[in-house]
Amino acid sequence: MKKLLLIIAGLALFSITVSAQETEVEKLTKNIDQLRQLYSEGLIARVEVEKAEQELAAAAARVEQARIADELAANLKKAEEAAQAKPLVKRTLMPLSKTATVLRSTAGRFTLAGLTGVQQFFTQTFGKPLPTSVIGQSATHDRMGWDHHNAVDIGLHPDSAEGRALIGYLQSNGIPFLAFRGAIPGVATGPHIHIGSPSHRL
Repeated sequence: MKKLLLIIAGLALFSITVSAQETEVEKLTKNIDQLRQLYSEGLIARVEVEKAEQELAAAAARVEQARIADELAANLKKAEEAAQAKPLVKRTLMPLSKTATVLRSTAGRFTLAGLTGVQQFFTQTFGKPLPTSVIGQSATHDRMGWDHHNAVDIGLHPDSAEGRALIGYLQSNGIPFLAFRGAIPGVATGPHIHIGSPSHRL
């Protein structure tokens, strides 16, 4: 949590400069207009105009980077607030078993029709689509011998801010899940969140 707060603070500090950088871009744009006019009148060399254009391009790139950082900071803050509002363990709702590799909650039920609600929650919280890797059965599940027809795999690490927020949502809405922190031979190929009841052997 401390690490996440440090990241947010750093990004927020970086984003403070957006307004100043936008002002710089405006000044450079006006300056280029003047230089182009002088060049057209033969009063300055072309190289001076080109140098000013390069400075403007670099300043515009810095503004875009600052805007991206500002957006990322806002999304991280949302994720942290969601994780705090909906903690991983809510014994009053359902049992949640933990191991070093797997978070597990099998109470409740889930069908593929319920995926829309999960997608809407994630998009509203983070401003981007839910990173769904598999919906229903896949060739990988066929090879591993697991029945995955009524489940969904999400490409998120359960300990990430987005993963914690998603798990909090699943718990509070009584949706069963398995969250894998790493690969398990014959069971999981890597970190992800399995939404739905545990798969059974075919």
